[in-house]
Amino acid sequence: MSLKQQQRRLAYDARNAQPNKDQLSHIICSRFIAQSAYQQAETILWYLHCRSEVRTLKSVSATLNGSKKIVIPYCTRDQSGLPKLGLWLLEELSELSPGTWNILEPHKDRWGEKGKEIPPEELDLVMVPGVAFDREGGRLGNGAGYYDRLLQEVRADTELTAVCYEAQICEKVIMEKHDVYMDTIITEENCYRFKQNGL
Repeated sequence: MSLKQQQRRLAYDARNAQPNKDQLSHIICSRFIAQSAYQQAETILWYLHCRSEVRTLKSVSATLNGSKKIVIPYCTRDQSGLPKLGLWLLEELSELSPGTWNILEPHKDRWGEKGKEIPPEELDLVMVPGVAFDREGGRLGNGAGYYDRLLQEVRADTELTAVCYEAQICEKVIMEKHDVYMDTIITEENCYRFKQNGL
């Protein structure tokens, strides 16, 4: 097992063991909404949780009647057949059904619908999930590369905010050249703020 795989395994274990996930997720999502980057943004990408991730569905549901454009990702493929995240403008939860890894996603017969698919460059703020993070903005994902590819396509001024439990913060995440640093990491205990791309 590589060092990166070991780090991912330890972080999975810490996340799985986290008690009070509903309560802590509510605190974390409330902090996400309260940050100035959220208040200033028009188009915001929320992820919809799976497994032991910070739970977002209730907070997403509560924001749908607000003034923001709420976008959610779903797993699809690009023209070359490579995995990528589609970006869906969400207006009602009834547009969603369980898809890849049982994550809620738009009904497949609506994929590509005009006015519902959002290009990455329109995103002002991205909520980024992950397995482990460090206090320099480093992020370790699940290994499939969906977010790595998306984050290469957003605007340079798009705010990248990770949400996780404090238990997922480690000393130093193993980063590679293509990995993207977070601007902010929000946990139930802290808000870690960094300069763009860790510089």
